[in-house]
Amino acid sequence: MTEMMLSDGGCVGDVAGFALKYQRPIVIAFVGMAFEAKIAAGPGVLVVCRNNRRDLAAVAGSAARQGYRGIISFGVAGGLASNLRTGDWVVASHIVESRVTRSTDAVWSNSLLGAIAGASYAPILGVDAPVAEPTMKRDLHRATGAAAVDMESHVVARLAAAHGLAFAAMRVIVDPADRTVPPAAILGMGRDGGTDIWAVVRDLIMHPSQLSLFARVAVDGFAARAELLRVRRLLGPHFGLADFA
Repeated sequence: MTEMMLSDGGCVGDVAGFALKYQRPIVIAFVGMAFEAKIAAGPGVLVVCRNNRRDLAAVAGSAARQGYRGIISFGVAGGLASNLRTGDWVVASHIVESRVTRSTDAVWSNSLLGAIAGASYAPILGVDAPVAEPTMKRDLHRATGAAAVDMESHVVARLAAAHGLAFAAMRVIVDPADRTVPPAAILGMGRDGGTDIWAVVRDLIMHPSQLSLFARVAVDGFAARAELLRVRRLLGPHFGLADFA
């Protein structure tokens, strides 16, 4: 089996049972897409993509035994609160999953808030499928009180609780609450964490009426990516965890 640890981008592949070896690695970053993985990578950070979700439990257990201190959910999110716009940050106070709510590490979260001017401190909802429609976003906000929604934070919250790891989640809004995510954009989310360009093109050809909306979402995506890059540089090694751990 190929053993791989990331320091310069990409997503972990074949991670079950691999040896964790790096310059005093202490943080696992769980992301949804390959571009998020490249941004998250850095000294002392092991990056795992959503497509390796089944292996993440093994990684978290091995990491905890070998001295890792924390796990963070990092990347983009959909907005549920109407005041959040593309490029706004949410640092999670809690993660909501169905009827379960788990608190994040207060000290680490406050450190992140101090580094990101204007970030909101609010619950994030974790789900297993994309939330694309404004009506559904409003309903979820009303039902849960969450400000944002993603497909990774609830997985991280479960594993942190199971293995005694400090836990945080920080997400930048890519699609606000009033924005519809077109089917082509969802189809473009490849299973390997990359972007399936041909799936996008085929769907746009078959349903050209969504082209203008897709273009708007693409512009939002570039803006959110720029924010991820900017803030990741601010946080430095270990997503700031080593500063107080």
